Amino acid sequence: MLQQETQEETIEAIAGGEFERQPVPASNWKGWGSFLGMYAGEHAAGTEFVIGPLFLTAGVSAFDLIIGLLLGNFLAVLSWRFLTAEIAVRYRLTLYYQLEKICGKGLVRFYNVANGILFCFLAGAMITVSATAVGLPLNMEMPQLTDTLPTSGTYVVIVVLIGAVISLVAARGYDTVARAANYMSPIIVLAFLACGVVALGQLGVGSFGEFWEIWGEGSEPFPGQIKYTFWHVVIWSWFANAAMHVGMSDLSVFRFARKASAGWTTAAGMYVGHYMAWIAAALLYAVYLRTPEAQAFLDQGLAPTVAPGPLAYNAIGVFGIIAVVLAGWTTANPTIYRAGLAFQAVLPRFSTFWVTLLAGGVATLAGLFPAIAMKLLDFVALYGFILAPFGAVIVFQHFFARRAGVVPDYAERSGLGFNPAVFWAWAISFGLFYFISWRFDVFLSFVTLPAWLLCGVLFLLLSRQWQRSAA
Repeated sequence: MLQQETQEETIEAIAGGEFERQPVPASNWKGWGSFLGMYAGEHAAGTEFVIGPLFLTAGVSAFDLIIGLLLGNFLAVLSWRFLTAEIAVRYRLTLYYQLEKICGKGLVRFYNVANGILFCFLAGAMITVSATAVGLPLNMEMPQLTDTLPTSGTYVVIVVLIGAVISLVAARGYDTVARAANYMSPIIVLAFLACGVVALGQLGVGSFGEFWEIWGEGSEPFPGQIKYTFWHVVIWSWFANAAMHVGMSDLSVFRFARKASAGWTTAAGMYVGHYMAWIAAALLYAVYLRTPEAQAFLDQGLAPTVAPGPLAYNAIGVFGIIAVVLAGWTTANPTIYRAGLAFQAVLPRFSTFWVTLLAGGVATLAGLFPAIAMKLLDFVALYGFILAPFGAVIVFQHFFARRAGVVPDYAERSGLGFNPAVFWAWAISFGLFYFISWRFDVFLSFVTLPAWLLCGVLFLLLSRQWQRSAA
């Protein structure tokens, strides 16, 4: 036992002091201010300039968007506060090390790789967003909704440079990531607010009634998009960050919190970013849809481009370009940081600095392909659906394991390298509900919660069966 502890302390020292394989000590706990800035910066982000317009391409009505986002984001905040933050301050472990105790090193290694890669893809979309702002004064060809490959050599160079800067910031650890977010988030929030106000003026809106007349009942979805209803908006906005809250990825963040009440700070991200910013960005796109360029796309049966840089520039000029670049940075930084932790759990003897740079390289490569950003609504839904059920394993163990007669952290206690109860709980829930979504054309976010609940219940049932058999 002493040898194992010595090995873990050695690994911790090599890893750079981010406490990847031990609880965060009290000397490193942080107040709510660290999380407020980080969440406001991360979720008032460059991707909001994409997501807001994509709601319009789905033909969503004013009521469905305004009230649906109000409810869906509230459910997300509750999930962070009473699930993620509660468990994080109880154990103060990263998601990856906590899963290792439950699943075994063999199984969690595959999860960590998949999780890290998906995080990198998400960060790559944010790099794409920043590139549309940097490329604007260089007359870069902007990616279209249907583009998959890089649009030009200029686009490639800009993405690589932005990815390099973001990766270096993320590699310096949590303190640097949080500090960068705190500096940049007020600028980004102000920019989104200014964009919304300017867009209302450009639309000729002087009252709520005039706003309603313009947006009203929405429209038919654009080519290649599906129609969003009230419940599409509620469920999608709740589970847009499913991997982070019900999927427990933000255990890696809130393990630094002094109290679980720090989970309420996520409201800054949800209602500034995922509410005000999405609506402001949608208004920018509404302005663009009135231009001859956008009408030409629609006349050809094509969806007009959703390029955040030009949208923000048309509203507030150079300040818009700066805001889009900073917004991409503040979201990609913590995302690459999380991906680095995932890869570091697979490669524990490599420093967090270098594995985070590796994650940044994968994110930069993903950013070269604009399809991820242009299909962000679909990608985010799939991303949450894949990863969220693993979080149910942690949640159900924390709240129900002993009452269900299940030994907590069974893989660690028994020396098990591969816990079949976890694997089959995830595989059955994922396979069943993905088949339902595909076969009956059910919106994927609608089946995320049922898959999460089924995975948790199956984990308890299968764990009890396997543990009794082993005993």
